[in-house]
Amino acid sequence: MMENKRLFPRESGRWISDRSVCVIVEDEGVERVAEMIYSLRHTDHVTASGWRKTNPLAPDPSSDQALNWVFVVDTMNFSFWPDSDGEQCEITYRGTTYTGYMTLCAAITRAMDQGVPITDPKFFSEISLDQLRWVLRSDNSTNMPMIQERHQVLTEAGRVLLEHGGSFLSFIKPAGNDAQKMVELIVEKIPSYRDEATFENQRVSFYKRAQILVADMWGVMEAGGGGVMNMEWLTMFADYRVPQALVYLGALRYSDALMETLKKGEMLPSGDRREVEIRGCSIWSVELIRERLHQMVQDRDSQTCSITSALIDFYLWPYAKQHHTQMAHIPIHHTRCIYY
Repeated sequence: MMENKRLFPRESGRWISDRSVCVIVEDEGVERVAEMIYSLRHTDHVTASGWRKTNPLAPDPSSDQALNWVFVVDTMNFSFWPDSDGEQCEITYRGTTYTGYMTLCAAITRAMDQGVPITDPKFFSEISLDQLRWVLRSDNSTNMPMIQERHQVLTEAGRVLLEHGGSFLSFIKPAGNDAQKMVELIVEKIPSYRDEATFENQRVSFYKRAQILVADMWGVMEAGGGGVMNMEWLTMFADYRVPQALVYLGALRYSDALMETLKKGEMLPSGDRREVEIRGCSIWSVELIRERLHQMVQDRDSQTCSITSALIDFYLWPYAKQHHTQMAHIPIHHTRCIYY
């Protein structure tokens, strides 16, 4: 009989990790990554000011379009990996060629430069599929994946904003700048953000896009002198790139059977047990890294550590991109869905 109570991402990570068969959290690797983060504790890699460096295409935080830009990008922030390695969607913007997630950022900022009101909910709630296809157009013959799904979630989300004041800021206001309440509001009101699964007869959640939307809002507001409270409630953002880094760094270990499946390029359906284990154990390993890091700071520096799981993710995701050649022997898992 299935439990009716849904677990939030942190509790989901622990539940899944305790019952995982194909993915194992490794204590030695957790310790090693905690040491890495400890050595960076006074750098921009793990602070709010690092957000701008990882989001160079975002509007200036003081712009009234900044938060709606974040909303548009994070609503369509899923499934950028190519069907084959040699066929990446590419967008060149202001002299730099982007792939992956950054193609979406480049496309939205390019559209704004060209006078398309892509951050206006009145516009993107009614944007046609052909209009969106043009906004997200690639500079080569490989189009961005899942255009129809991106169109569906963007127009749906736009209609929700129009029902709640006409902007992301007005929509999120009832949550009172509390990160947990923000996530709860987003997943309650906008169906495409409801990133959940069933594991061992228990409803679990990951809320990758909802959590990163709140974290990105925090990054914009911190840079602009505002703030979001209760950021420690957020976990890492369970996708396909950070798990690869966690395996590479030894904080996660895949079973031989799972590793073989991934090396063959086999697609894992959304909600597949192996996919759920990868994402859940990723969340829990980062929770253990954070706990270990906080203990290190307490023991060695006699201080309290303010580095959150979200900040650890903000370090690990670009780390994975920067070291993609070194970790090429570790396959990412492939799941085509709207959740990540």
